[in-house]
Amino acid sequence: MNTHSVVMGYTRGDIARFGLVLVGALVVIPMLVQSDYWYSSILIPWLCLGLAAVGQQIVMGYAGQLALGAAGFMAAGAFACFNLILRVPDLPFPAALVLSGLIAAAFGVLFGLPSLRVRGIYLMVATLASQFFIVWMIDKFGWFKNYDTSGIITAQNIVILGKPYTSPLEMYLVVVVVVIVLTVLAINMARGSTGRAWMAVRDMDIAAESMGISLLRTKLQAFAISAFFCGVAGALFAFTYLKSLEPVAFDIKLSFKILFMVILGGLGTINGAFIGAAFILLFPVVLNSIGNNVFHGAIDATLISATEQVVFGALIIAFMIYEPLGMAKLWDNIKQKALFRRAQKAAASNRLTR
Repeated sequence: MNTHSVVMGYTRGDIARFGLVLVGALVVIPMLVQSDYWYSSILIPWLCLGLAAVGQQIVMGYAGQLALGAAGFMAAGAFACFNLILRVPDLPFPAALVLSGLIAAAFGVLFGLPSLRVRGIYLMVATLASQFFIVWMIDKFGWFKNYDTSGIITAQNIVILGKPYTSPLEMYLVVVVVVIVLTVLAINMARGSTGRAWMAVRDMDIAAESMGISLLRTKLQAFAISAFFCGVAGALFAFTYLKSLEPVAFDIKLSFKILFMVILGGLGTINGAFIGAAFILLFPVVLNSIGNNVFHGAIDATLISATEQVVFGALIIAFMIYEPLGMAKLWDNIKQKALFRRAQKAAASNRLTR
């Protein structure tokens, strides 16, 4: 353990950074951001998809299981939360959120069973079944949609301790508290014995098993926790961003988008999930802004969308070749170089003063 650790393996720097995140998320942003658009269209979806990407990081980045189907677990969590609030009288929203995550976790265990027999691309194809099965089940059986024939269900209001949270700022605060709590739990698991077991299985599962690590328990645990995070993220995504529920909102494109967030952000890093989510969400906004402001709308929207896909593909190839650890590692390298240059300048100034 680090000699400078204060509690549970956290250094004073870690605690200071966590304090800055809390102050920034709960105090500074509400003071500075007055636009509902930023809450509804940027911050809330970024936090929700970032949380889903954390779930994908757990199963793919830490446990090394090539899983594709995060959007399916998000759909399970979203529709579970809708039905729990609808059918269980006086159920608090936080309780519905936790239960919806547990229901998604059960699906994660079910579709994680193939990981005990297959691996690599075969496992990715097997877990892809979860995406199609969950969405098909919700779409096929009307009970999940409360027999609504329109295909789009309006999500209920978020009510916590009798207070409805309906404004964009209030919903942002709900989302940011949930995301911070779950992210801290993810960091704790990644730094503890659970994370070490995941990484041992990722690096060499045969050696891990010979050391006494149960592959069955470790792999299914990773799938369950990953699906729990995705389920909670899906419920928040539906109730705070979409404000409606429809199976098509959780299609295969969303699963690929979350996969790209993890790859571009950096495999095996929690902060990489949020960096990748920010890039995937903001890059189309920047492209549209360039098309509208620089070229004054002369570039067709379909061409901008196609350019976006081409750039994403090129970046994934470039990062896989030159920086497999993604943008998180790139950011760490920039910080290390800045600190090194600062230390050099300090050393040079000390020599001059002597």
